[in-house]
This record gives sequence, structure tokens and C-alpha cells, in this order.
Amino acid sequence: MSLSYKPVIWNRTKIIYDAVMLAGIFIYILIFLRLGPVISSALRDTDLPIQRMRAFGSLALLMLTIVLAIGPLARIDARFIPLLYNRRHFGVMTAIIAATHAYYVLGWYFSFSPTPQLTALFTSNTSFTSTAGFPFELFGVFALVILAVLAVTSHDFWLSFLTPPVWKAIHMSVYFAYAAVILHVALGALIDRRDLALAFLSLGGLATLCVLHLIAGRRETSADAAASKKAPEAPWVIVGDLSEIAEGRAIIGAAPGGERIAVFRSKGGLSAVSNICSHQNGPIGEGKVVIGFITCPWHGYQYRPEDGCSPPPFRERIRKYRLRLEGSSVLVDPEPLPLGTKLEPLAIPAELLPAVAAPKKEGTV
Repeated sequence: MSLSYKPVIWNRTKIIYDAVMLAGIFIYILIFLRLGPVISSALRDTDLPIQRMRAFGSLALLMLTIVLAIGPLARIDARFIPLLYNRRHFGVMTAIIAATHAYYVLGWYFSFSPTPQLTALFTSNTSFTSTAGFPFELFGVFALVILAVLAVTSHDFWLSFLTPPVWKAIHMSVYFAYAAVILHVALGALIDRRDLALAFLSLGGLATLCVLHLIAGRRETSADAAASKKAPEAPWVIVGDLSEIAEGRAIIGAAPGGERIAVFRSKGGLSAVSNICSHQNGPIGEGKVVIGFITCPWHGYQYRPEDGCSPPPFRERIRKYRLRLEGSSVLVDPEPLPLGTKLEPLAIPAELLPAVAAPKKEGTV
């Protein structure tokens, strides 16, 4: 959160994340250009500019596949969650790598064209009735346009300007971009029948993504369907035991119907809020209390425990829920309070205060 919009707000975690990502990009390009011609005869017989454009093209495909895999992987195994928190940087860099590939393609194939490069790109291949010769370049252009739009609109300014539902709908088009890239690579491989490795790699990535999304979707559906156990007295539900909640952390329950509720413990009190951040629907329950504020792990959006409102001048709000204790069992009323309702944290009785759970180590489930 910031009082003004800045192109990038850096912190130590983001710097490390981006440094590792850039190092990985450098190593991949270096290995592709050095070892690729040694391993593949098809690459060995091509010029360096073609090897270079293929290096960036294959890297863009790999990065886009990873971007789409991070979400389901984080749901399947919590050790992948750190990759999720700064996925926006990964996506922007993917668009830059894809644009670099396109730049090299235009520079190599159309440098000496008597017509403008873009005009030549769209008119040089018009074999629309041929499968093997279909102008696969168009799918690449389509994907690049989508990735560019997503990169430009990834900033919070656009999220606020467009509203979260519209912003979310726009960014779901990344799946259209991925489908276009798969067609771009597969049809390109049909024209150049000597090196089909990239085509098989793209199909392998597609199959892997489908499996990951199916597994993650099944788990999410099962978790939503399995609401927390109902307490003897309606409408309360039991979300867990006090000893399960580490200081500054939360446990997550599920109300009937699938609404997830996060119960935070901080300074001798309990507070129940929606598990969905109003910024980008991040999982607030996986965050922690920082300087007295419930903090979303995705982008640091903060909310007061007593009313679920962001501190001024911010205006984000999340739902609050009533709480009670039955012994050490934590009970929640699944009916949310009106947004902005003030409800002081539920005080933990003195005899239960020693029951403090040890905080989970980073990367554990």
C-alpha cells in the first residue's frame, strides 16, 4: 500500500525475487546458445541470429508456462507460495522476453524488406487454407499483444481505475495468450520439420498445466464443500482450537457454502475476517499481523482487526465475523457483519493464554 502510485515499490523480498529471476534468464539464454547447437543438429545448422530468437522465444514459452503453473502449485504445496507473492513481476518479465523475441524476428527476417516490417510480417504468408503452412506468426502477434496489455495494466493504478472484477476479467485472458503461443509453436514446428523438440516441449507443458489445474481445482472444490464442523448451538461453526493459532497468525475455517474465514490471534485477542483480500482476492489468512494490522501476504494490503477497514487514507474493507470460545475451541458465526462494523477482538481468557502455537516455518505446509 502506498499514498501515491509508483512504477515499482521495491522491498528486500522483491529485490531477491527479481535477482533470482534475472539470473535464471541469463543462465537459460547462455545455456541455449552454448549447448543448444551441440545437442541439436537443427540449431547447429542455423545462424546465430536465428538461435538467438529461438532462445528468447522458447524462454518466453517456458516462463509463461511457469506463470500459469504457480497458482495451482501454490494450492497443492505451500512451499510454492513465495513464488505466488510476486508473480506480477514474473509476468511483466515474460512479456519483455516475448517482445525481445519478436524484435529479433522482425530484425532478421524483414530488415531488407522493401515494405515496412510489420506490413511484411502480416502479408508475407497468406496460406490460410494450409495447415502445415498456416501463418503461425499471427498467433504469436496475438499472444504478444495480450501479454503487453497484461503487463501494462498489472499496476495498481489500473486495478483501482478498472475495478477488481474488470481487471480480473482482463487478466484471465492470459489463457488465450497461452493457447495462441501453443498454436504459434506447433504450427511453426510443422513448417520447420527438422527440430520438433520445442513443439513436444510445449505440448508437454500444456499437459502438465492441465493436470495441475485439475488437481488444484479438485482440492479447492473439496475444501469449499467441506465446511467447518457445526457447533451444537446454531449458527456457530467450529474453525479449530486456540492452540493451533500462532501469535500474529491465523487459522482458516469454511462457513457453510464455502466462504472462508480467517481467525487471527494477536496480543491476547482473536479477530475473524474474510479470507479474501479486497485488493486482488489474496488469501489474507496466510498473512500475519504486522504492527497491529492484518496484512495480506500478496501485496501488503492491511486491515484493522477491530473493523476490517484499511487505515486512512485507504478505503479497502473486508468482512468481519463474530467469535466466541468454548473452552479452547474457536467458534465463528458464519453470518458476516456489515462492512465497517466495529467489533473489538475477543479477549482470550488468562488461563488459555499459555496455549500458544509455535509459528510455522517459512515454506512448510
